[in-house]
This record gives sequence, structure tokens and C-alpha cells, in this order.
Amino acid sequence: MTPVDGVTPVTPVIRVAEGAEDLALVHGVRREVFIVEQQIPEDEEWDELDATSEHLLAIGADGAALGTARLIHGEQALKITGGLPGRVLLGRLAVLKAARGTGLGAVLVRAVEAAGRARGATELELHAQVQALGFYERLGYTAEGPEYLDAGIPHRTMTREL
Repeated sequence: MTPVDGVTPVTPVIRVAEGAEDLALVHGVRREVFIVEQQIPEDEEWDELDATSEHLLAIGADGAALGTARLIHGEQALKITGGLPGRVLLGRLAVLKAARGTGLGAVLVRAVEAAGRARGATELELHAQVQALGFYERLGYTAEGPEYLDAGIPHRTMTREL
């Protein structure tokens, strides 16, 4: 991970969220980043995909949650991607302010890619906030299609072969 203010943080543990405690941590990170910081309405943040997605959780050395992302796969992914076989989706990537600039976002993206590959995926799609396009481009993603609004925030679809 990248040093911040001359301090290199301990690499967090990335794990699949399991059970109510882990899901509460996932929701806590998403609440802070999306609902509080970005002012996304709460009813737009929580959706039916949460129940069928695989949630990844980044945990610091002190046991506190630092970030999260979700992998949408199977039938749900097919519905969203227009039936493209082999494609999964990365969604709800969120890193708490204290962990930004450390490389944790990239670590979470790579963890979602690995989880997708483990499910047989050959391509990953994500719906990036326009302000984050450069971040995803540095990780090998390519924007496609026009800009659109999601929760009032400009987005673009991006893809990468796995």
C-alpha cells in the first residue's frame, strides 16, 4: 500500500463478508461514503442486489472496516449486462476517508476481479462515477457508451477482460 504522510499502513485483510456482523460493517462503510458523504438517498443505496451479491470487506489491523465492494454474478449479472455470458459486475466500491490514497481501492478492485475469475468470469463490468474514470483506467478498464445519471451522479460503464 502507498505511504500517506510518510507512514506506510499495514496491508488490510480482504475477506468475503459472512454473517450479520460483517454485513453491518459493509453497510457502515457504504452509509458513510455514499449516504453521508455523497448524499445519495438511503432508499437508492440499498437494493435487491445486496441479498444475492458477494460482498468483500477490507479490515485494518485494529479490526475496523476500511472499505468494501460487491461482486454481482449469476442471473443478476446476466440481467444487468444484457445477458453477456462470462461477465460479472463490480459495484458499491467504497473506501473510508482515512484509508483513501493508500491503494486500498485498487486492492479491492483486484480482489473482486479474483472473486469473479473464481466464478468462471472472463470479463468484469462496473458503473463508474465520472470523477473516478481515471482510477479505473489506471487499472485497465475502458469506458464504453454514453455518460448517464445514477442517483443524480454522472456515471459511465467500464469493462475489463479478466
